[in-house]
Amino acid sequence: MSADESGRSSSDEPWPVRVVSQKVGAWIARLGWVWVDGQVAQISRRPGASTVFLTLRDPSADLSLTVTTNRDVLDAGAPELREGARVVLHAKPEFYAARGTLSLRADEIRQVGLGELLARLEKLKKLLAAEGLFDRARKRRLPFLPGRVGLITGRASAAERDVLTNARRRWPAVEFRTVNVAVQGSGAVPQIVDALKVLDADPTVDVIVIARGGGGIEDLLPFSDEALCRAVFACRTPVVSAIGHETDAPLVDYVADLRASTPTDAAKRVVPDLTEELRLIQQARHRVERAVRHLVDREANRLDGLRSRPVLARPQVMVEQRVADVTALRQRAGRTLQHRLGAAEDELRHTLARLRALSPAATLERGYAIVQRADGHVVRAAGEVGGGDPLRVRLAEGELAVTVDG
Repeated sequence: MSADESGRSSSDEPWPVRVVSQKVGAWIARLGWVWVDGQVAQISRRPGASTVFLTLRDPSADLSLTVTTNRDVLDAGAPELREGARVVLHAKPEFYAARGTLSLRADEIRQVGLGELLARLEKLKKLLAAEGLFDRARKRRLPFLPGRVGLITGRASAAERDVLTNARRRWPAVEFRTVNVAVQGSGAVPQIVDALKVLDADPTVDVIVIARGGGGIEDLLPFSDEALCRAVFACRTPVVSAIGHETDAPLVDYVADLRASTPTDAAKRVVPDLTEELRLIQQARHRVERAVRHLVDREANRLDGLRSRPVLARPQVMVEQRVADVTALRQRAGRTLQHRLGAAEDELRHTLARLRALSPAATLERGYAIVQRADGHVVRAAGEVGGGDPLRVRLAEGELAVTVDG
């Protein structure tokens, strides 16, 4: 039986299981020796046996492999190796066809030291920062009063007690949805990521708090895991990181929307203080009352000032004043008119006297007469008429018709 380069059989006949296992084993054997990084989940040292069995776990995934090595190799590279430690080992993948399992055979094991851990974290920190996971512009503001707070923390831990106690002391009506997870060790990261997904999908949860007490760098290592940082970045719900103490700074602190120095500080950040809010409300009420009282007093004084004016104290004064003004104007107009009529009468009398003095009638009354020709022309000289001309003589009383004799 043969197979082509794609791995498929050139015949349509099915392969026996042992043949499949043999071929899988052959492919895995071609991988050769590789360097593997992981976290020790379990160590099995059998008394008197030269072989040591390790369970190596990927901190970022729910995946583990069995590692076999010689006791001398372990004692030479990591004599103080404990469960939960990070290691780098040089191993060859092996596939056991009989059981269908994959394992690693290591010939060199190195426990990752603190300096190397810090260097890796710094490298990861720069990578995540370059991708914008730490960008302050994308961080969201926490709601003033969340309807429900999601809490991810260890079961019956001091961090859980601090968050719940302090938050309820500040705001007794606050509701929590708590998800207990492992906060250190190989299973911490997958559990925390799953809890984040559950709480982020809950529409009643307005803010999520990840809380853990203090510890060493190795204890807090899960909170600097790349998978956890990316999960926090992908959350639609604001996330508060409350890991360790003030001096602790895992990478998830930089990704979260808000970093709290301690779990107690997180409780103070996610809910307001009821006593303080009542005090602020009371102060605001006092300010409003003072402002309203001042406004009412000012307007009352203004009304009193208006009412004390004569025009409002005795409204008839305005009418009386206007009546007096009208009466004075009428009297002055009457006096002016009377004065003008008297002056006109005197002037008319004088004019009449002058007219009478200058009137021809007055002259006639003194014995004079006016001689006129028939055409009405006044005769002023004797030469203007001739003999036989008819004339008319006007006297003070009546007229005479005469004829010129010569």
